[in-house]
Amino acid sequence: MLYSRTAFGLFISLLTSRVVLQALGIEDYGINSAVAGIVALLEIVTGSLEYSISRFITFEIGHGDTSKLRRIFSTSFNIQLILAIAILLLAESVGVWFLNSQMNIPAGRMEAANWVLQCTFISFFVTLTQIPYSACIIGHEKMSAYAYFSIASSVLRLVVVYLLFISPYDKLVTLATLNLVVSVGIRFAQRYYCSLKFAECKYSFALDKDLLKEMTKFTSWNFLTNGVWILSSQGINILINIFYGVTFNAARGVANALEGIVKKFVNDFMTAMNPQITKSYAAGEHDEMNRLICRGTKFAYYLMYILALPLFFEANFVLNLWLGLVPDYAVFFFRLTIIGTLIVLLGQTGSTAVMATGKIKWYCILTSILTGTVAPLTYLFYKLGAAVEISYIIFIVVYALNVIMKLFIMRNLWSFPIKMYLKETIKPITLVTALSTLPSFILWLCLSEGIIESSVVILVSILSAIIIIYMFGLSTSEKELITNKTIAVLHLQKENKN
Repeated sequence: MLYSRTAFGLFISLLTSRVVLQALGIEDYGINSAVAGIVALLEIVTGSLEYSISRFITFEIGHGDTSKLRRIFSTSFNIQLILAIAILLLAESVGVWFLNSQMNIPAGRMEAANWVLQCTFISFFVTLTQIPYSACIIGHEKMSAYAYFSIASSVLRLVVVYLLFISPYDKLVTLATLNLVVSVGIRFAQRYYCSLKFAECKYSFALDKDLLKEMTKFTSWNFLTNGVWILSSQGINILINIFYGVTFNAARGVANALEGIVKKFVNDFMTAMNPQITKSYAAGEHDEMNRLICRGTKFAYYLMYILALPLFFEANFVLNLWLGLVPDYAVFFFRLTIIGTLIVLLGQTGSTAVMATGKIKWYCILTSILTGTVAPLTYLFYKLGAAVEISYIIFIVVYALNVIMKLFIMRNLWSFPIKMYLKETIKPITLVTALSTLPSFILWLCLSEGIIESSVVILVSILSAIIIIYMFGLSTSEKELITNKTIAVLHLQKENKN
């Protein structure tokens, strides 16, 4: 269901992104991306709480304690509501000040930029109070419902683009307003669904002191990790704006948009995988959890790689075909972004397992110290006159070191078998990457640019990745699993036709 959602969403995103860029123009597109960077800093809190609440709800679902699950939901919602009000007040002061005094916004567009900021603040407020409901949907593994809401959101985004195209009003203001309406509508629809389907989603004023203390402690350390992540990613967007202007923000925005489309397939896989890892730990099944970590990392990498490999070589062709108007540096930024994302994927399932243990203090401190160097180093190099792409290089190197550090932390927490991870995950991933990249690279060098030539490179890249993954990247049991699943799906389709 999640992959069906993503395939539909991919089609909508490809269609809408081109129209949005053409409707707004590079300047307004850059403003939209730059303002999003300010709001993304607030996601430090959102990400921390979302992960924390999801962990507690999923953990109790694994334990089967219904009464505690109800207390967790009500306590979570009340915490979110109080926090959302506090953050909104902070955002309306500090966020507005930063936009109007520190950001590099073209003359005459400050009013529109402020409107975008206010719409995003309201959407953020609603999203923050929605987190306990979303956590219940994922924790109960109701992926079909999760998919349906996403499909509905994609359809409404398509309507937004049509209205943007015919609107006689300021395009940037129109886009922000319509996106707010869609976001709020989807969130309230999710709440209604949860109140009907899940017994724990019945609001009652409750602030369990012991539970509040436990969740606050967990969230505080997770807050540190998410804060550093936001500074390492979205914070760079603001630095690029300050040092280089909105044109480079537009290039980064296009690169991130294409990377986000590709990454959706992996995010769906992780959304389905994460509850299983948490429930395995809650049930004391550590061997199963270790197996899920290794296999999950490998499969997530492969899913990303099958799409990333052809796009890496033919980014220029794809972006021109997709957008028509491609900002300078967008292709270069996208290629570096893909490399960084593949590196980050190597540690994602491990992070989920660490969070499941609840013993996250030193994990958060150590990883935050390391990854926290990305933004300061970028600022330093920009000050010294380094090229704009240096931020990507720093990100890739630091997060590669971060993956290595995670492995040793996991070994100390529950004797995670690093040798097993290297043998069953890193070794096949490295082999697949080396073997499948070579034919694509040679073909890309030999062929000139053109629709036919680029299509050949894309097709060969996808086929070589899939074939080599199956031959060298999977164990015998994994090959059997995939073969049996494929046969079952084909058999089901044949029965439906009959």
